[in-house]
Amino acid sequence: MDLFEYQARDLLASHGVPVLPGGVAETPEQAEAIAREIAAPVVVKAQVKTGGRGKAGGVKLADDAESARARAQDILGLDIKGHVTHRVMVAQASDIAEEYYFSYLLDRSNRTFLAMASVEGGMDIEQLAVERPEALARVPIDAAVGVDEQKAAEIVDAAGFPAEVRDQVIAIAVQLWDVFAKEDATLVEVNPLAKTPDGTVLALDAKVTLDENAEFRHTEHAALEDAASANPLEAAAKEKGLNYVKLDGEVGIIGNGAGLVMSTLDVVAYAGEEFGVKPANFLDIGGGASAEVMANGLHIILSDPAVKSVFVNVFGGITACDAVANGIVSALGLLGAEATKPLVVRLDGNNVEEGRRILAEADHPLVTVVDTMDGAARRAAELAAA
Repeated sequence: MDLFEYQARDLLASHGVPVLPGGVAETPEQAEAIAREIAAPVVVKAQVKTGGRGKAGGVKLADDAESARARAQDILGLDIKGHVTHRVMVAQASDIAEEYYFSYLLDRSNRTFLAMASVEGGMDIEQLAVERPEALARVPIDAAVGVDEQKAAEIVDAAGFPAEVRDQVIAIAVQLWDVFAKEDATLVEVNPLAKTPDGTVLALDAKVTLDENAEFRHTEHAALEDAASANPLEAAAKEKGLNYVKLDGEVGIIGNGAGLVMSTLDVVAYAGEEFGVKPANFLDIGGGASAEVMANGLHIILSDPAVKSVFVNVFGGITACDAVANGIVSALGLLGAEATKPLVVRLDGNNVEEGRRILAEADHPLVTVVDTMDGAARRAAELAAA
């Protein structure tokens, strides 16, 4: 779960990271009140989960409370790369002497945590990494050890932070690790980590991504979810415990296991090139394909008006194919008149012959059984284009 900037700022502040005073507003009047409380000048920043806010007019300075209200009026409702601004953060403005970069992230390719730091902050870090990779320090972090002052000093020295801010940045590095570890984050990024003219180092902008797999340890994180802008189908799937992601296509996809579903997306995308259709979603029903689970999955997919056909691709393992087939038949019975779109079913693995027999015997008018994955993908794409 990606946080808005104001949420990330509050989270960092709760762990002792130095930030400037500020608040979030949903109306120009609220923005004016916050500006009066923290004392102008202030910066008014659009709260959207995308970059390029400044270039799009989503970040503006205000010299006084009345100006803050006017700037909020300008920004609220602004569309930034398809994200409509419903909130602004009003924060105390600060002069900046130097801009730095600091982050912790999950390095999936190397199966470890990674600290990245640079004394050249404020710019696109991806651009810096490509154009001047030597300017970006990368220090692996042992998850069992974490980041203490000694490790923080190693990171800070590797990045070449100036001596006059070294101790401050070391302290902030330890605090940021506290955020990363205790909040179960996969990314904690501060850009810029800024030195002010009086020598104080502050976190002026932050990005935080929380690991949703750890939400059972953090019931308080539920309050951070942006329910208003969440895709309704994704929200409904989450309530049912389904791993669903909405995509821009016409072929609904159900599979058991993330790897199989990803492969299914590939073969449908390839087959769909011939018919001008694409995958409509990622939906992993996991190891159990009971009637209830299958019905929930089909209900979510069939609720998408863009879906024209559904590809059910299941490899029977612990859950055998006959149980999956019974689940499909029962699910169609549970859905009744709601099931109106053709289903292409491919079964393989444990008890596959029995599973196919069950589907053949049921002889449901919407169900087509295809033996191979490629053949099933092509048939589903063909039906979606019909």
